[in-house]
Amino acid sequence: MSTLAPDQRNYYYLVEGGRTGVHKPILAALYAVQGQPQLADGETGLGIAPVNQVDMAEVDTFAAQVQYAANTLRSLTSGLAEQGWGGADIWDASVDRYSDRFLQAVAKGFTPAEGDRDSAQLEPTDPAALLQAYLEDISADYSGAQLPQSLSQLDSALLAFAERVPPNYGRLDFQRQAMVEAVRLWRQLNTTAAVYDALNVPVADQVPDEAALDNALVAFMQSAARYYTGYPNQREALIRLVQLWRAMDAREEAIAWLLTHDPFATETNLAIIDPALIAFVQKIPDLYNGQGDLRFALTEGYRRWFGLDSRTTAIQQLGINPDDLAQTADNPEALVMTARTLDRALLDFAASIPTTYTPTEDQREALIHLVQVWRRLEGRIPAIQSLFEDLRRLERAAPSSPEAMPAPVPAPQPPRPMQWTPNNIQLDASIVPNGNFTWSEATRGGSHLPPNQTTVDAIVRIAALAQQARDRIGRPLLITSWYRPAELNRRVGGASRSRHIVGDAIDFYCLGLTGNQVYWALDPWWPGGLGRYSQFPALVHLDARGSKVRWTH
Repeated sequence: MSTLAPDQRNYYYLVEGGRTGVHKPILAALYAVQGQPQLADGETGLGIAPVNQVDMAEVDTFAAQVQYAANTLRSLTSGLAEQGWGGADIWDASVDRYSDRFLQAVAKGFTPAEGDRDSAQLEPTDPAALLQAYLEDISADYSGAQLPQSLSQLDSALLAFAERVPPNYGRLDFQRQAMVEAVRLWRQLNTTAAVYDALNVPVADQVPDEAALDNALVAFMQSAARYYTGYPNQREALIRLVQLWRAMDAREEAIAWLLTHDPFATETNLAIIDPALIAFVQKIPDLYNGQGDLRFALTEGYRRWFGLDSRTTAIQQLGINPDDLAQTADNPEALVMTARTLDRALLDFAASIPTTYTPTEDQREALIHLVQVWRRLEGRIPAIQSLFEDLRRLERAAPSSPEAMPAPVPAPQPPRPMQWTPNNIQLDASIVPNGNFTWSEATRGGSHLPPNQTTVDAIVRIAALAQQARDRIGRPLLITSWYRPAELNRRVGGASRSRHIVGDAIDFYCLGLTGNQVYWALDPWWPGGLGRYSQFPALVHLDARGSKVRWTH
């Protein structure tokens, strides 16, 4: 029975550490030093043994060992607090980790109280080995995070952030969930239902009363600083609040952000309204009716987007001579024609935004200003508030609802060049005219673009031959590998003379066919390399080398 890969184990540590508020590296450290018990799934455990009402069957898998280890560490921490241990006794805030004293307590082992059904026996282990394994996993987690040497300011930054949450709460679902998670970890609860119960929020059919929940969550956040005493569960609750509120990938990213940004900032991260801005501009063609105020709004958005100094300059850049507008004032028919030309240019600009939005602060502010003028709002803040309302509707709209996020519209395909070069690759385009293979398939979605004309020509060469193979077989060739840069080829174990490096080789499979079936169908006529893999019975290799070569790997 195969064991889990390190990244798979780390996934379980992250899930259970996040659920319980236990610092994830301690779970990895227990696995590293305990090496027991032997489990039914072929893994070794974290030193968790049955006790009280917990039997061996409940802790006999790796996932169960991690779950019960996290629960048991949480119970141990609570017990030490009841014995008079303060937050600083358990957690060393200056280095953002458990204290040596707490790690020694963990190494001694722990037996939960008889009524603690969620915890189990933690066997003792070597304290020095536990500390070393714990520090190694912390180092691995922090290796990609640009953190300062001292984390002594983290607590004050967390509390400052929590203080700014209530006035910046936009009643968005993800913000609400961030606060629910903070309460759950702070109060050491296992489920969101337990949070609703602890906050005395009415629930009907497992759905909480939203207004009552919002009031309770805001009240909790307003009291967080008053009741904060530095216990690990409290700190982890606020770190999770930041991570989810700012939609960050990892705990360490949230810490790095806190220590490098002003936690007293009074404005919510405006990047969260980007979907609402894009939805707004996508709906402009259906809403635009040629009224002067809407034309003015679009012109203003265009002016701000390109940083132009005046509306006149914007109109000129849109291809209209401002003098024509003045000269046709007494000629209604000519004025209408000029206005229509301007409208087409403005609508083309609006249509381009979803594919050209970077987003930069200047672009975002240009679109906010467009919303403000379009909706006739008195200032920037009301425009942002209206976009938050849009975002709330987008979060909950049914897919077919008019309030749902519009389906993205692809940009018009540029003309096909006479010859492909490294500088004119179009990912969506077929490599050969009217062919089935695209540059996206050949370059792994554009991540492996050809560096020179020789590689481009090689890709075109194999695409033309592979098209013949596809036509003969009568089924799509589903590509698994095409052009591979030399460095990547080495990393994946490719041969040093691999044709994938050249660009004229593909690995593929056909749904419903074995590799042997495809091989036999192509063998009589394929002019280059043709291979199959005994370990991967569906996979086939083709290359456009200048001689007929056959192999089975």
